[in-house]
Amino acid sequence: MKTLWNVAHRCELQSRIAQLGPDLPARWGRMNAPRMVAHLCDAMRMAVGELVVPSKKLPLRYPPLKQLILYALPFPKHAPTAPQLQRAPGAWEREVADLNAVLGRFVARDRAAEWPEHPAFGPLSAHAWGVLAYRHCDHHLRQFGL
Repeated sequence: MKTLWNVAHRCELQSRIAQLGPDLPARWGRMNAPRMVAHLCDAMRMAVGELVVPSKKLPLRYPPLKQLILYALPFPKHAPTAPQLQRAPGAWEREVADLNAVLGRFVARDRAAEWPEHPAFGPLSAHAWGVLAYRHCDHHLRQFGL
């Protein structure tokens, strides 16, 4: 299982991020590349507790559905996201730099510390956050052919 906690997996994601360009077309979905980078940046800010997104009482919060989605099933295309993760992007270079910086802040966090609650999945361990964050980034990078 790939995770942000693994240096090789994280470097692979950052290499794919470096291949992005602001005009790269999406293979699906409504986001363009700048909006996708802003979305990933804000999702990572949520993961480290810098952006609060209200929780929703969804079935995804409970086993076994939670584990299936976190660890096994592919992420669906066109899935809805929280409004707090849908902002207009800033300058391309700044957004990409911010995404790489927040990835660094994520792995610098104490894995034994309390982690923020995910708005859809509820409480997550550091391990689960690492897997989810990797899979979320991977999903959106594949959206742009990377």
